[in-house]
Amino acid sequence: MFGVTVRDHMMVAHSLRGEVFGPARRLHGATFVVDATFRGEVLDDDGILVDIGRATEVLRAVVGELSYRNLDDEAAFAGRNTTTEVLARSVAQPAIPAGLAAGRPGPEKGS
Repeated sequence: MFGVTVRDHMMVAHSLRGEVFGPARRLHGATFVVDATFRGEVLDDDGILVDIGRATEVLRAVVGELSYRNLDDEAAFAGRNTTTEVLARSVAQPAIPAGLAAGRPGPEKGS
C-alpha cells in the first residue's frame, strides 16, 4: 500500500450553537490544517501514485473557497454548526469530482 499526503490550511471565522461548545458559541477565528491523503495499491508506469503538484492545486482551490470567510454568513452552512467534521466534509465533497478524494490525479503526460 502506498500513500501520499498533501497539506494546506484555512482561516475562518465562525460561531457554534449549543451549550456543549462553551465559549466557542461566540464569534471567533479558527485555523484548520487540511490534509488529503491518497492511498493505492498500484503505482503508474512512472512509479507515481498521484501527481503531488496537481493534488496540491486542487486542495488549495477547494480550501480557498472557505478561507478568510465568516462561515456564519455563508448560505452553504445556514442552520448548521461548522464543526471540524462538517468542514472536513465540505472540503471532501467538492474535491471528489475534482479527483482529489476519488481516483488518482496522475501526472499530465508531456508536461
